Amino acid sequence: MFKIFGSKAQTFKPKKSIKKGTKQYELHQKIKETLGSGDLTDAIKLPPNETLYEWLTVNTIDFFNQANLLYGSITEFCNHKVCPVMSAGPNYEYLWSDGKDIKKPIRVSAPMYVDYLMTWIQATLEDQELFPNNVDEMPKNFMTTVKTIFKRLFRVYAHIYYSHMDRVGPLGVEAHLNTCFRHFYLFTKEFNLVDRKEMAPLQHLIDKINARRDL
Repeated sequence: MFKIFGSKAQTFKPKKSIKKGTKQYELHQKIKETLGSGDLTDAIKLPPNETLYEWLTVNTIDFFNQANLLYGSITEFCNHKVCPVMSAGPNYEYLWSDGKDIKKPIRVSAPMYVDYLMTWIQATLEDQELFPNNVDEMPKNFMTTVKTIFKRLFRVYAHIYYSHMDRVGPLGVEAHLNTCFRHFYLFTKEFNLVDRKEMAPLQHLIDKINARRDL
């Protein structure tokens, strides 16, 4: 974990844990091992003899925790006054709707959007109908839900890059942010989780990542 002003970075929301003794926990350990080797190729590909459901589930939890921690590092600077709307530059503004409590998309500040988002993801991951601990086949609407989660997590990265890079550098978390986003992007690309048009705000970074892989 990186440090900020001499203290540990705080997660924006409570970290989502994976229960020990489960298949998902075993997969999580494998991910940690492959990430530790520095090779993201092995970290993103579906392992042999593993189900797509389990692999997407455990990675969704990990990417949620990563974005949670990264945003937690800049919450001091991302407030209602500085960021009155959730945006990624002047051409991209994001409205919030969860389809349940807030059905019609509403304009909210960036911290409010992220609060709504992280709360929604956390509740979704704990929904046994969508993310059951034991399953023989992929639950109905699972892929749609996962794609929505990743699309919205991308928006958190886009907001940080566009609105808070002046703070990220002095905090000493830029390298960590770049590594996390590279891992996030390569995973979404591998499993086609986010439409290209949704990633347009960070296309300049994505082009660099793809160029690096082509070397």
